[in-house]
Amino acid sequence: MEELVQFGLNVLADLGVEYGEVRAERRIEENIDTRNREVDMLSRRESRGVGIRVLYRGAWGFAATGDLTKTGFRRAAKSALAIARATAQLQRERVELAPEPAHQDAFATPCVRDPLAVPLEEKLGLLITAAERILAVPGVAMAKGSMAAWRIEKVFGNTEGSLIRQTITSCGAGIEAYAAGAGEIQRRSYPNSFGGDFANAGYEFIEAMDLPGHAQRIAEEAVALLSAPVCPTGVFDIIIGGSQMALQVHESLGHPSELDRVLGTELSYAGGSFLTLDKRGNFRYGSDIVTIVADATVPGGLGTFGYDDEGVPAQKVDLVRSGMFVGYLTSRETAPKIGVQRSGGAARASSWARIPLIRMTNINLLPGRGTLDELIAGTEHGIYLETNKSWSIDDRRVNFQFGTEIAWEIRDGRKARMLKNALYTGITPEFWRSCVAICGPEEWHMWGLPNCGKGEPGQVMQVGHGAAPAKFTGVQVRGTG
Repeated sequence: MEELVQFGLNVLADLGVEYGEVRAERRIEENIDTRNREVDMLSRRESRGVGIRVLYRGAWGFAATGDLTKTGFRRAAKSALAIARATAQLQRERVELAPEPAHQDAFATPCVRDPLAVPLEEKLGLLITAAERILAVPGVAMAKGSMAAWRIEKVFGNTEGSLIRQTITSCGAGIEAYAAGAGEIQRRSYPNSFGGDFANAGYEFIEAMDLPGHAQRIAEEAVALLSAPVCPTGVFDIIIGGSQMALQVHESLGHPSELDRVLGTELSYAGGSFLTLDKRGNFRYGSDIVTIVADATVPGGLGTFGYDDEGVPAQKVDLVRSGMFVGYLTSRETAPKIGVQRSGGAARASSWARIPLIRMTNINLLPGRGTLDELIAGTEHGIYLETNKSWSIDDRRVNFQFGTEIAWEIRDGRKARMLKNALYTGITPEFWRSCVAICGPEEWHMWGLPNCGKGEPGQVMQVGHGAAPAKFTGVQVRGTG
């Protein structure tokens, strides 16, 4: 791939582009789904190709090809230039790139045990063992399991002299227990809903989850939810579990801090943002204890890498500092529009066939102090909510509603009773301003989300969110069903 990228850069130089970049990728993915004691889906696929992006008279052109011959590459390069020339005739504003030094480097995520080399029988054995323990609990109707692993090998080069090699290995897994009765279905998931938890790591990450060890607990909780009372409706102090906090951060700050959304170039698909340019440095997003950063350097984070897909090094960028909104996720193209001298390194493409877009890296709510038990003990009356079940948020990321798989009423500093069908709603800045406590590092976890969608054509990106349980006052809660 390195030779192909170097050849491509020579072709772009011959074509006389203002700026050009070549990104060659090889991607291997494996997915396993189980239902009860059977395999529901099993797939393994590989993709190779090259993406070429060029600037001509301040306009972008992009083309991609899976034809890795020199002839195929020349054809794609000429196509990218032709698109840039056509775009230049209509473009109102020239693209100006933030300066970036040339980098010649290599990066690889740590991997003790290659998840793509682990025998299939071992992976299935883990999921089936967990399913058997779920199904052994009386009242359970169905057990599900899933596991995924992928490796991305890519080489990036540009006409400014960068040549970067990266290998990123990722994996994750999860299990679900379903109980049915009296016209309803209840679900409990571990370690998270919608596929589980993921990281840039080897199979040792999946082994450490101990899926079979948690199977009986979630099965018993799913059954217990059938007879649990519906969550009461009213205004409560609430405590939100770590995985749900990760989704809260994703939807209510991760997306609205993407500068291309703010500038309007993603409106047609993903919507805009309430965090308009005038708010940077002047807007109280949350309470004083709320600090949220975009950090692509956190070990194991699903949004961790060495360099983004514009050749900008991974870095840590403040988004909210002590409650004040202070920064955006940026690219080389968008950073100059807000007077920032360097890109924040958030331009990423989901494959060789897609252009880089501003995407989340690891958007992390920094920890505070104390444990979840201490947070509950300090609450006279409230609701504790855990594990996402549903989400809804408007296209500017202001009004939201989230449902969780399970909740508990808190009375006099302890969990008093299990509750089902709980929802909480809010207005983003009002909600975050009501944050009065965040648990400490011992409760903080880096959650991986492998399926964040954005762009036209659509791109699915892997992102991470570090979070700990947190407490909010005066939040509207209601039960459904």
